[in-house]
Amino acid sequence: MARTKEFDPDAALQSALELFWRQGYEGTSMADLVGHLGIGRASIYATFGNKHELYLKALDRYNENRDPGLLGELSRPGPALPAVRAVVRRFAAEAGSGEHRADGCFVTNTAAELGTRDPAAARRVEASWSHIETLLHSALVRAQAQGELPAGRDPRALARMLLVLMQGLRVVGKASDEPGRVRDAAEQALRLLD
Repeated sequence: MARTKEFDPDAALQSALELFWRQGYEGTSMADLVGHLGIGRASIYATFGNKHELYLKALDRYNENRDPGLLGELSRPGPALPAVRAVVRRFAAEAGSGEHRADGCFVTNTAAELGTRDPAAARRVEASWSHIETLLHSALVRAQAQGELPAGRDPRALARMLLVLMQGLRVVGKASDEPGRVRDAAEQALRLLD
């Protein structure tokens, strides 16, 4: 007869996500995971695979639960440019003083730590960034169609600029005790939308 799991895999995955988010991939050992999750190494391997597979599952979980309000904010009927500005300002505020400021963004942390040397992680990072870029691009296309954004502006290039800015805000916000730095950078970038 098969044994039943004596732990909640969903809760364990969430706990692993939080540990990886705080300590990074390289900074988290299997011993750390065993201690933090409170389950044996064999159970971790049997349920999630090796440390790398668990990390990727945690990154997938993070991406699945990423900012659920972003789509709603950027696709709300009416003027689109105020919504884009509000999203960028929210990212700046969260980067400068949010609940996870010291931890940064798990996706951004993954990009900085693993870069392109881990193709599976890089694909997940790219998917996350493409999602945000697409939402921004759609809002900026709408803004242009509604006359909020001058006709000569390139919505795709602006969306990419804002994506890069928002990721940079997260990096600087994580490392800096000066929230004005990220706020000022966001405000200067938003002037490019005028």
